[in-house]
Amino acid sequence: MATAPRPRTSTRDPEEVARKLTSWLAVRLPGAKAVNVSVPESNGMSSETLLFDIEHPEPPVRSCALRLAADPSAYTIFPDYDMPRQYRTMRLAAEHTGLPVPRVLWLEEDPGPLSAPFFVMERVEGRVPPDVMPYTYEGNWLHSATDAERARLQDATVGLIARLHDGVPASEAEFLAAPGQGSALRRHVEAQRAYYAWVVDGLPPSPLIESAFDRLAELWPADEGDPVLNWGDARIGNIIYDGFEPAAVLDWEMAALAPREVDLGWTVYLHRFFQDLTESFGQAGLPGFLRRADIERRYAQLTGYTPRDMDFYTLYAALRHAVVMLRVAYRQVYFKEVAVPDDPDTLILHHASLRAMMQDSYWS
Repeated sequence: MATAPRPRTSTRDPEEVARKLTSWLAVRLPGAKAVNVSVPESNGMSSETLLFDIEHPEPPVRSCALRLAADPSAYTIFPDYDMPRQYRTMRLAAEHTGLPVPRVLWLEEDPGPLSAPFFVMERVEGRVPPDVMPYTYEGNWLHSATDAERARLQDATVGLIARLHDGVPASEAEFLAAPGQGSALRRHVEAQRAYYAWVVDGLPPSPLIESAFDRLAELWPADEGDPVLNWGDARIGNIIYDGFEPAAVLDWEMAALAPREVDLGWTVYLHRFFQDLTESFGQAGLPGFLRRADIERRYAQLTGYTPRDMDFYTLYAALRHAVVMLRVAYRQVYFKEVAVPDDPDTLILHHASLRAMMQDSYWS
């Protein structure tokens, strides 16, 4: 399904990281050893994950996962990786909602031990809907499930987003608000503009992304609603499932204080991204799964709040995803894996659907 080689995800030496981790752990937990250290195949291109076990008579947990800030020499996807912020967010969500957030054990803010800040959390067993090949493609556990099983997973997933939004007092999530002036939504969008400017600094800009920002301004909600703690990367690929029930909610680096619909729009669009891609390769995908109307209906049932202005928020999700994809593409250019095309918009895999959203023809 790819038109270019899969981008590399790290420039670090896993064996060297493992040696350093063992030395660090011995200080935090005298007599402990880090064993069975591995890098999961699903490691992303942002913060990196390392899996290991603790060998000790009385460890706080046996199996751990370590989240390490991206290697700054590896053309990072985001400009900043605030590990204390992620650590604090996970603790806050777990404390107020009872969601299955992995138990966080240690935070290391000193970049010395592993060359970047990191935190260690409990490792949760289960299964994750794959991104490569996407779960919408044939040959994986979620695609092979029954409609009833997928409906159960869908309802449980919307339920955890609802519990997060309703459970955490906004006053305690103020540290997640984007910098600047104005409403939480205004600040969130301006932060994305700043991110885009960073992505294209010294490189060809994307006329499509810039037009999408202009279209957002035209569709701006009349009533933004009260901001809540947003998970940020709210999608099923960031959840470990036990059967079809969520067992762990992962990847909090994009958490923010924003309207509820920012999370919901991301959930809707990230599924549509995979579904559209799958259909373009001649497969049916999962057209009855994670449909926008079903997500909105279930969320309203659980919270009493009816999502609104979802054309705006799904467009915003597609726009944000486009900026990330452009950065990933320019990262490939940096590592000489691809060349810059004449039209930089073609580096955005979903450029056609983003354009259709801007023209109000995508959902018709």
